[in-house]
Amino acid sequence: MMEQKLTIQSSDKKFLENVSGILEKARKNAKTAVNLSMVYAYYEVGRIIVEEEQHGENRAAYGKKIIQELSEYLTNHFGKGFSVGSLKNIRQFYKVYSKDQIGETVFSQFENLPIVDTGRKFFLSWSHYLKLMRISNIEERHFYEIESIKNNWSLNELKRQYDSSLYERIALSTNKDKVYQLALEGQTFEHPSDAVKDPYILEFLGLPELPEYSESELESRIIDHLQQFLLELGTGFAFIGRQVRFTYDEEHFMVDLVFYNRLLRCFVLFDLKIGELKHQDIGQMQMYVHYYDRNIKLPEENSTIGIVLCKDKKNAIVEMTLPEDNNQIFASKYKTVLPSKEELKRLLQEQMTEENGGEKS
Repeated sequence: MMEQKLTIQSSDKKFLENVSGILEKARKNAKTAVNLSMVYAYYEVGRIIVEEEQHGENRAAYGKKIIQELSEYLTNHFGKGFSVGSLKNIRQFYKVYSKDQIGETVFSQFENLPIVDTGRKFFLSWSHYLKLMRISNIEERHFYEIESIKNNWSLNELKRQYDSSLYERIALSTNKDKVYQLALEGQTFEHPSDAVKDPYILEFLGLPELPEYSESELESRIIDHLQQFLLELGTGFAFIGRQVRFTYDEEHFMVDLVFYNRLLRCFVLFDLKIGELKHQDIGQMQMYVHYYDRNIKLPEENSTIGIVLCKDKKNAIVEMTLPEDNNQIFASKYKTVLPSKEELKRLLQEQMTEENGGEKS
């Protein structure tokens, strides 16, 4: 009797993929649960270490002794992972987070998580908290924790956003009265300006290696690194197209990049400029935005946002070209290298000084 060869029909393949997907999700959830369990366990271990240290008369010497003894004991029982340095990190974790709270009401989907003695919940992996607890500015630390949870950032993405000074850049781009809100809710999208950063950091494009490049090269690099660019844009952005063509009065026009933000429920247009911003560039973007508002967007959608992304700009040109009540057209710089945090803080201070009429805040 000949053995029949098994063939998978399209319907069978879908069935197999569905089962596989359920198991993959379960494994991922199990891994997440294990990671979270370890975070809570480390908090308790840190608490016990700190309480034990407080019993010693010479606390510094006693603390050093018990850390060393505990490291040897746990290593004998559990193997690697409990070096003196690791236990010091666990102790520091307790010291930081036993006095730390964030606005947990924004994470209603995690309401079943356990809480520690202070009422605090933990949402991220131990590796995330190792990075976060080294951020001394408590508002900045809260912001990165909230954004990591909301956007499901990996550790690498958290590091990248921190290194690119995301907190300072959003603070640069928003009303100074809303800066405090960043530590309570993270980045929110209520007004068109909330979708805009200044500057945008595009170090992932690899352009510093080029002595010069064209606007088409800049656009192509963005498309090649679209996932990273979407992460840089922030929450809620979806890519629509590049060089999107429309015709008006028998003339053809091309919008460099078109996105849609589902939180603001509007189109977001980008025009790329490799040199200094000119008033003609702003006028061109105004025309693009007007066309989209009058011919593309649906009645229930909000007004289109236009962002001219340029290498350099003069704020005076922007202010004199746009109407005083403008809330649709924006000009932002882009940088192809990671700026230092000191540079971003200096820019933030300069902006706040300008808003206060030249007086230092």
